[in-house]
Amino acid sequence: MILAMAASLAIVVQDHVALRAAPRSGATELTRLWQGDLLEVRGEHAGYFKVYDYRHERGGYLRGDAARPVELSEAGAPELLAVLRFLRESPGSEALGVSYGAAYLKAVPPRALTAEPFAAIAEMSERLADRASGNADALADFAPHLEVVQQFGIHMRSFERNGRVRLCYDGELFRRVLTLPGAKPEERARAALGLTRSDCVDPDLGPVPRAALDAERSALLDRVKDSELSPMTRSRLHARRAGVWASVAYEQDRSNEPAGAAAERAMEELLAVHPEDLGDDRRSEYLDTVLRVSAIRWVGAVAARQVGPLMLTAAPGDPGQTCVALTDARQPHAAVPIRRCTYGLLRMASIQTLPQGAALLVAVQPLESWRELWVFHQRGGGWAIDVISPGLNSPDEGYIDFAGYAPGTRRLLIAREVRDRGRFLRSFEELRLDDLALVRQASSPELLRDFGRWQDVAWRRETLALR
Repeated sequence: MILAMAASLAIVVQDHVALRAAPRSGATELTRLWQGDLLEVRGEHAGYFKVYDYRHERGGYLRGDAARPVELSEAGAPELLAVLRFLRESPGSEALGVSYGAAYLKAVPPRALTAEPFAAIAEMSERLADRASGNADALADFAPHLEVVQQFGIHMRSFERNGRVRLCYDGELFRRVLTLPGAKPEERARAALGLTRSDCVDPDLGPVPRAALDAERSALLDRVKDSELSPMTRSRLHARRAGVWASVAYEQDRSNEPAGAAAERAMEELLAVHPEDLGDDRRSEYLDTVLRVSAIRWVGAVAARQVGPLMLTAAPGDPGQTCVALTDARQPHAAVPIRRCTYGLLRMASIQTLPQGAALLVAVQPLESWRELWVFHQRGGGWAIDVISPGLNSPDEGYIDFAGYAPGTRRLLIAREVRDRGRFLRSFEELRLDDLALVRQASSPELLRDFGRWQDVAWRRETLALR
């Protein structure tokens, strides 16, 4: 994993540093160096190091203040470890920290080696991947740092979702931490968290390998002992377990396997999270988990008997599809008013028939962390079906809930929550039933008049939108 190092080395500590052909500021620039770049020092002259850059395979001169010599010996190991500990908690210095971590691993004698440097390098690599994820510009900004850490055996995987690149550390050193007998509980827990991220699961995995991966992730998290962890790490662990078990429940349900137990486990783990322990930096992990667990809200639920007059029936369609048909008991011999098929998972337990048979709603889950709402309603003298998605502009994940109906104003009450480009957005809305146009929107249901009187009791009892 770690590049073999020569005896006389220096680490570049600045970005955009020029490697020049001669020891003066006006000399020809040969290339640009970045923090963490490792150089062999071959002499000094006029305030410059004469160096050889193995990454670019060329020699030159570098300003003396742009690099720090490192001593790769047992005597120099404590100083390298001190710098590593400082850089470990310094966002923006990940490439430099990885380089110092590699130097420490070369200097420390085997008898004194612990899991700490492996954990530190892994966590900095993970943070660098997070910082580099996003659009093409973000990836370009961090490309030099990614090239620097690659020389030390740090490998990244990349996925594209909705036009954005997700970069993930491959986790080699996290796995190393889990195999070391002297690793501390916190180090093991953080390694398990690093290896079980939902946003680092390949979106193109098929059902069988995905099920195997989820089983592996759940088993890995269950091996971590909660009692030995700090409050923050313990809550992070519960949140991660909840998200993984939500994935398990979805995959089991998609494969027509009993999924109720997995869904219950996801909810139990979510309720064990103490959001106040996570702080601002880790709150997004909790919100992401809430979205994932909310998306599987109807998994394992038993559909109640439909009492009409509107009835929704489901039947197999083309391979992988389920087709639903709406019938009106008041017109038993009439043609089926409307029919539609989907590759998503139809949640028959979610069916809501509005008073006087004005409309019928059902939840459909086409993706693991995406649940939408189908609305069957009369429009223009006939029946129509409209799909209300959790959000616009292709958000990453989200869900939408039926929250009630105000018959006097014929307004549909809904709650929705999405994650869009890293931001979590939650809203409560009143929609006009006839055309589903937005009438009012607020960040809290108390700010909407009809929510106060007509919100659905079962929704209020079970939803996570009011947490």
